[in-house]
Amino acid sequence: MTGPAHGTWEPAPAARWEDAFPVGNGRHGALVYGDPVDDRVIVTHHALVRPHHRPGDTDPPRLADRLPALQDALLAGDPTAAETFTDGRPLRRIQPFHPGFLTRVGNEAPAPGPGTRRAADFTTGVVTATAGDRVSRVFASRADDVLVQYVTAPGPRVRVELDHRLDGVPAGLTTGRGAATAHGETLLTLRARYPDSTLGYTGLTLVVADTGRTALTDRGIRVEGAGRLLLLTRVHRHDGPYDPAGEAAALRALAGEDGPAAAYARLLDRHTALHRTAYLRVVLDLGADPAERALSGSELLARPAGPALLERLFAAGRHHLLSSSGLLPPRLCGLWTGDWDTAWEGGFTTDANLGLQTASAVAADLPEVTEAHRALIRGQSADWRDNARAVFGTRGIVAPAHTDGERGHAYHFDRAYPLHLWTAAADWLLLPLVEEDEADGRHDPWLTGLLDELADFYASFLTRTGPDGHLAVVPSYSPENRPRGGGPGAVDATMDLAAARHALTAAADRAPEERAARLRSLADRLPPYRTNGDGALAEWARPGLGDRYDHRHLSHLYPVWPLDAITPYDTPRLARAAARALELRGHENESAHGHLHQGLVAARLGDAGRTGDALRRVLAGDYFHPSLMSAHYPRRNVYNADAAHALPALVVEALVRSTPARLVLLPAPPPGLCDRGRLTGIRTRFGARLDLAWAPGEYRAVLRPARDADVELRAPEGRRRLTLRAGEEHVLVSP
Repeated sequence: MTGPAHGTWEPAPAARWEDAFPVGNGRHGALVYGDPVDDRVIVTHHALVRPHHRPGDTDPPRLADRLPALQDALLAGDPTAAETFTDGRPLRRIQPFHPGFLTRVGNEAPAPGPGTRRAADFTTGVVTATAGDRVSRVFASRADDVLVQYVTAPGPRVRVELDHRLDGVPAGLTTGRGAATAHGETLLTLRARYPDSTLGYTGLTLVVADTGRTALTDRGIRVEGAGRLLLLTRVHRHDGPYDPAGEAAALRALAGEDGPAAAYARLLDRHTALHRTAYLRVVLDLGADPAERALSGSELLARPAGPALLERLFAAGRHHLLSSSGLLPPRLCGLWTGDWDTAWEGGFTTDANLGLQTASAVAADLPEVTEAHRALIRGQSADWRDNARAVFGTRGIVAPAHTDGERGHAYHFDRAYPLHLWTAAADWLLLPLVEEDEADGRHDPWLTGLLDELADFYASFLTRTGPDGHLAVVPSYSPENRPRGGGPGAVDATMDLAAARHALTAAADRAPEERAARLRSLADRLPPYRTNGDGALAEWARPGLGDRYDHRHLSHLYPVWPLDAITPYDTPRLARAAARALELRGHENESAHGHLHQGLVAARLGDAGRTGDALRRVLAGDYFHPSLMSAHYPRRNVYNADAAHALPALVVEALVRSTPARLVLLPAPPPGLCDRGRLTGIRTRFGARLDLAWAPGEYRAVLRPARDADVELRAPEGRRRLTLRAGEEHVLVSP
């Protein structure tokens, strides 16, 4: 193998759904087991969330009339005042994401032969399972929004079924089946209604056989003598009765009348034109050993020391991130689950996880991810306004810490985790869109409006001052920690200060002159960051609130990453304090997202050693399934996409960093993992694309600017100015 492996493979079918290869188009997803005898594909969709709330349950708490008293108490030094700032409700969890059903192509007369080899091609998004003459191919079409399975030599007698009986399925789920056969085609339907709800979902699979006989069974059909089978599947969530006639006609139109082989080729071509283009925009080549590149995913996971595994996981993470982004951005589990009891409801957690997962979208040139992220925000911004009014009595917007993708109200909180007090979510959620605008050299009017609304929140919320005369962020929350000497609801959490300062200045950058001056003046009145007695950036700027270092979140390092507010170049004193805070931070519960978050901060601070340590903890910590999807904890405990999707971001940050006015080359390449290589297609925030090749003591970078730019270059040999002209290639070579 002369280049990096853009795929992975295994020598046997998946034994567990977590090990099944994921495919997806950002709306529909599938988990492919690759078993020639019992060929199962679990069908998922971003819209499949189980309703379990009564009317009013998801409203934000109406606490605004009590806010002044809470602020008085916290500013007077009452450390527990915020613990009763609630409407008395118990924890109300978001609607849980769940699988829909599985399609099953069961071989009733399996022939003896060689074992199965299953493979995932990241460039096409196709999963192939081969056993003797039998070949099954599955992909989720990005062009036609349909799950496609094409089976050649399926066996002399096979049964095709839709089965809802997946792990954790609720006993009260009402289901019904249907099958209609005509002209060599069969439409299978599975209808499901949630317990105690008018909501439900319907799955449809059109089965097309080239030859043979088809007969109905109690759960589907039996096909005898077919040489080729094509299955086209969609699932639709709905309220009340649903007539599948229109969807059935659409599936028949996609199948056409020219047989399974021609239909598959046609569908694949349309899909590949979109998927391949997106996936191959950025490529990482670390010059790994060809013999290791040829290993299966499981074999490679057992060899974490060299660059081959990092190459493979970079490619897999990019594929999985793209495949789970469309209707919405990736959930905690991406777009995939085989269990109705999905950890943390399979939702979107905005106090770290979603930001980590989508962190590579701009630099690694995946606008599909950014657009999915934009879609989530568009669907919820009205709810954000409700949160601001109900909880804080202000204008503007406040985003929630948890959402199921349907609602953006702040109702998921309790006394231990008062997430309704956290005001920084909207700033982090809008940040990728701000960076996308910077890369494109534009100001999107819709985003400008939301930034102005966020600034309006701070203008009406920041009305109290501390004893030093600075404005106070009160109440304030540092996810998901609490200070020594105080409760979780406190004053002047560093993250909240950084978010407020950034939100005000980002809005000011787009505002008319007079309003811009007012917003910047407000930002200037916020308190400075505090360095504690250990020489570390304190998690709370308020004196008297001590740090708890052993925690998985790094909220107080938000001004380092993902913001650019603290850097070794512009704020060296604060950067040293941030580095000390990173040094003191523990690894509470060994969550994968905590390790990668530490690595991203280390890369921003130019600490190659700590960047490499963070990567190695994840590579060697048994966090990855054979599917190369990740887990939240070591020993592959709890299926979770954080590590899989965030790992490419960390690699990019270690090798290239850009702002609208700066380019940093090789800021923190992890020793032994990224000693040499090539990274192509990186998108900078000053409007150029970058190809970088490097080896010990040398580098070569090629910049292709789409617009004029004057930026500072920071490279291993020092700093200098770069003047770039649109359309003119600029080559940088180490001295």
